[in-house]
Amino acid sequence: MDKLRALHYFVAAVEEGSFSAAARRFDVSVPAVTKLVSSLERDLGVKLLDRSTQGLALTARGAQYLESCTPLLAQLADAERALVAPELRRTRTLVVGAPPLLSRALLVPALPEWHERHPHVHIDLRTVDFLTVTDTATRGVDVLVALGWPGSVDLVQRPLVQSRLIVCASPAYWRRHGIPARPAELANHACPLVRSPEGTVLDLWRHMRDGVVEEVAVSGWLTCANRDDVLQAVLLGQGVGRFADLSVWPFVRDGLLQPVLVDWESSDSPPFSALIRPESKRDAVVQDFVGFLSDLLGPVEAKCSAAFGARPSAVRPRWYASRPGRASKSRGG
Repeated sequence: MDKLRALHYFVAAVEEGSFSAAARRFDVSVPAVTKLVSSLERDLGVKLLDRSTQGLALTARGAQYLESCTPLLAQLADAERALVAPELRRTRTLVVGAPPLLSRALLVPALPEWHERHPHVHIDLRTVDFLTVTDTATRGVDVLVALGWPGSVDLVQRPLVQSRLIVCASPAYWRRHGIPARPAELANHACPLVRSPEGTVLDLWRHMRDGVVEEVAVSGWLTCANRDDVLQAVLLGQGVGRFADLSVWPFVRDGLLQPVLVDWESSDSPPFSALIRPESKRDAVVQDFVGFLSDLLGPVEAKCSAAFGARPSAVRPRWYASRPGRASKSRGG
């Protein structure tokens, strides 16, 4: 048995959640992966994975074995990279997950610069929509850019920047409907809304100024599961949206979106973080990509701070853990 290959197949099967996905990662057949992992279990004399129609699950012994093996595999990869000249390095894939607005506005335009520095790295960019980070969403991802509060996922968190939620519409929309003087007046405007993966419609917009808190339950004729769709509706003049300023900075900069109420601070503004698997803490490529994210977002945060004010504290709102319904039902959190 090729034990090293078996270890790689085992780790991939755990990260991807299935033998078929692990086989695709290595471009081999599913039986090849299944056979080698089964041989590894026989050789060790323990069951590493429970198989079911719902997928794969680590056994207690399997989790123990995975925890012991992954640092060794990472060290071996580091040793190989140190010996191989940059021009001869084998191509590897870095799986990156990011919110769609951030990918579209900032990440994808900057990736060519990353590619020039790492021509041997193939980027597999995946959409991780909205604020909720789940174990399913992070499966197989090397670096995850999270907007919000990650919760209990078993990943190492690297803080990047703090956003500030801003209320925006197209200049044409404001000309037709007028600019609100205070947050309460947003109740008179059409506001395309986003629904979280848990089913919460985020209709409660809370703002603060000089110690005064003003909440408004906004409404509109359109509710979307994807914040990018809300952005498209707002850009087309169909209403007012609320976005993390870094995610829409290019549209504000180019005059496609006009922020209002910037003297009111949103207390629900989410932070941006990079999440990585514990075994990747020593992976040079992963760490360099996290540094690249920090270098990319830091200057944008500075521009947004100059335009919209200081960064608010990232207090997790009560609606974040809500279930199907409307966030306005969680008033006071």
